[in-house]
Amino acid sequence: MEIQYNNLYTHFVFTTKDRFPCIKEGSRERIEKYIAGIVNNHNCKMYAIYANPEHAHFLVSRSPNMSEKEVADLVADASENFINKERLVVGRFSWQSSCSAFSVSKGDIDRVCKYILNQPNHHKKKTYKEEVDEFLKFYQKNLTKK
Repeated sequence: MEIQYNNLYTHFVFTTKDRFPCIKEGSRERIEKYIAGIVNNHNCKMYAIYANPEHAHFLVSRSPNMSEKEVADLVADASENFINKERLVVGRFSWQSSCSAFSVSKGDIDRVCKYILNQPNHHKKKTYKEEVDEFLKFYQKNLTKK
């Protein structure tokens, strides 16, 4: 059956291998543009992206023909190859073998985009570990309310 309309928003969080802070400010924008291109070239839409030194957040509206896992695998593989080919980090780059994917309602898109784009200020107040713990508590709490 053909899907005429979809509302499949996902907030992904990728972490660098061993949480090593290897994404430098001078390479951040190139990495973000490349990942956005990957997403947009596969019938998905990038809403916001920010690559921190040891992790990256991005919000996409994904094609109904792709699962979250397929989007994550595509982005991880292609961006790792690009970062290594262009030598945008010192040494061999890779993401961790797992990532986080959180569904986002249409009404929360603006709030999540602002959160993603405000990462530099956000991480002046919270470490990455504190951020992850906060996400997990929020989503686990909401899962148990059902």
